[in-house]
Amino acid sequence: MTSAVVSRELRPEIETLWDYTQMHHQLRPVDVGIGLGGHDLGVAIRIADLYHRSTFPLIVFTGANAPTTVERFPRGEAVHFREKAIELGVPSEKILIEPNATNTGENIDFTRTLLQDKTSVRSVLLVSRPYQQRRSYAICRKRWPDVDVLCSSSTQPMDEYIREIGDADRVVNMLVGDTQRVWVYAAKGWAIEQDVPDHVHEAYARLVDAGFNKRLLPE
Repeated sequence: MTSAVVSRELRPEIETLWDYTQMHHQLRPVDVGIGLGGHDLGVAIRIADLYHRSTFPLIVFTGANAPTTVERFPRGEAVHFREKAIELGVPSEKILIEPNATNTGENIDFTRTLLQDKTSVRSVLLVSRPYQQRRSYAICRKRWPDVDVLCSSSTQPMDEYIREIGDADRVVNMLVGDTQRVWVYAAKGWAIEQDVPDHVHEAYARLVDAGFNKRLLPE
C-alpha cells in the first residue's frame, strides 16, 4: 500500500526541493494560459480558476498521453483537461487543444505553432504540476525566447497535495527527477541554465541515496 505521508526523517530535504522547483512568480495578466498535460487534473482546475480571475483570455491545453496517463485519460490529456475546465465554467470557445505533445519541449513547440496564426502572443502563463514549474520555465525560455513567461500550479501546501495524489513515494520520485532535469536539460541545450544552490544539490543527493531514483536520467 502506498503512503500519502512524507518521511519525517527526510522532510527537510523534500521541502527544500519542493520550494526550489517552484518559481514563486507574482502573477499578472498574460495573453495565453497554457495547461501542461500530465496525470494531475489539478492543472485544469488551476487554469479554470485563473481564467475566472481574468488572468488570461485564452487557454491552450497541451498533451497526448504518457504510459502513466493512458488509463486515466484515454482520449488524451489535453482533451480531458479541456472537459474539466468546461465543467468548471470556462467557455468552450476560449479553449484550444494541442493533442500531440508527449514531453514538455513538445508542449511548448506545438503550442507555439498552434497559436502562430491565431493571435499575437507576447506573454504566457504555464500551469503545471508544482514541481514541474522550474523545468517548464527553463524549457520555454529556451524554445520560445521572445515571450514573457510566468509559471503557476496548484496553491495547495505540499502535504495536502501529496494526500490528494495519494502516493508520497511517487511525488517525491517525480520531485527528485524534476530537480535533476534542471541541470541535465541545460547541459544538453534543451533549457536555459539556472542557478542550483548548494543546499539544493545536497538535499537532492540525500534523497537519491535514500532510494528516490526512479525518475533519474543518466548523467
